[in-house]
Amino acid sequence: MTEQAEAVRERGNEGGRPRTLRDEQKARTRTALLTAARGLFVARGYATVTVDDITREVGCSRATFYLHFAGKMDVLARISAETMQQRAAGVYRDLDAVLESGSRAEFVAWVVRALDWFDRNREILPTWDEALAAEPEFQAVGRRSIVELTAAMPHYLARWPEGRQDEARFRVELLVTQLERYFTRSAVQGTIEFTGDAAAEILAGIWFPALQAPG
Repeated sequence: MTEQAEAVRERGNEGGRPRTLRDEQKARTRTALLTAARGLFVARGYATVTVDDITREVGCSRATFYLHFAGKMDVLARISAETMQQRAAGVYRDLDAVLESGSRAEFVAWVVRALDWFDRNREILPTWDEALAAEPEFQAVGRRSIVELTAAMPHYLARWPEGRQDEARFRVELLVTQLERYFTRSAVQGTIEFTGDAAAEILAGIWFPALQAPG
């Protein structure tokens, strides 16, 4: 039986039955593979890491790897999905409430928290950029992660007229892009020296009015 066929058979056995010790072991192995892959991606980048490197780090076989993931890109996609879901559930759901409050001071505080999210995840950011450049299929993963952010902001979207919903989403996407590029240039590359609360104030000055619904 091929590795892929074994993976299909194994996944098919999991539907609708009580969790067993075998299931617990599989879950631990999956977590170990994700942890090992993330560490390798951070240390060496996306392109140079192989499936063999990941399995060697965990001490399992390629067949075991393919029970859980379709390949290296799938591993990074799962890491990205879990990280971005946390971002949507936390940072941008928080933004939805901040914008509903109408408080500019709260928005400034939110910018600080949003930049802190980038700081806590800074090690994996270059891997995402590298994968986006190397794997055209990974672009769909990146796109979904952006869509999930605006999906976490229903109150913000509800304040915009139906005919301008796409514009409302685009404004959030531009905000995400600027925060990411600002963080990369200031904290990672060191090419922007304006940081801290002063930077948050200026970013809020740009984005707080830009995210207000018409009227």
